[in-house]
Amino acid sequence: MMQQVHQFENVIKEFYNAPYAIATDCCTHAIELCLRYIKPKYVSCPKHTYLSVPMTFNKLNIPYLWDDIAWSDYYFIGNTNIVDGAVYWKKNGYIRNTYMCLSFQFKKHLKLGRGGMILLDDKKAYDTLSKMRIDGRDIDIPWAEQDIDMMGYHYYMTPETAQKGIEEFNKVKDTTAKSWSYDDYPDISKMKVFNGK
Repeated sequence: MMQQVHQFENVIKEFYNAPYAIATDCCTHAIELCLRYIKPKYVSCPKHTYLSVPMTFNKLNIPYLWDDIAWSDYYFIGNTNIVDGAVYWKKNGYIRNTYMCLSFQFKKHLKLGRGGMILLDDKKAYDTLSKMRIDGRDIDIPWAEQDIDMMGYHYYMTPETAQKGIEEFNKVKDTTAKSWSYDDYPDISKMKVFNGK
């Protein structure tokens, strides 16, 4: 049943030239899973990014500071090797030794409505994060046949979304993506929801 998910993961990892790929239901959850895995004591966040990034830090009780950085295409979540590459579309663009998180939301180059991906080159992290994204279980074995031994989250990509991803990828793989930057986002640090940070 999850064959389409693996196929889509293979398509994306080969495009970016990454050793491993883990499909998720969205980029925000991809970032959250990586944060849960590496457990940083604190992080920093660009003032110009999407709301869900600092909201995730709050959700996980991770202290953070605002960064006033002029990023383009992607940025590192400060004090980690997690890359917010939600808007980043580049052949062979994977950065080694990172957890690169992608988005396939409707405004992105590969538009699936919803969906995300973690690109990485750490096999141990791949094995753990793969299970974390689908309730702590092996995605290829019915859950009732497993003795689940770790906490997981309901953040997996559906086979239907993955199939759409495979089809849409072939339409956009050779087209030029819009270049995004901090200029495309307001200064969210000034918003009431983040007052006091």
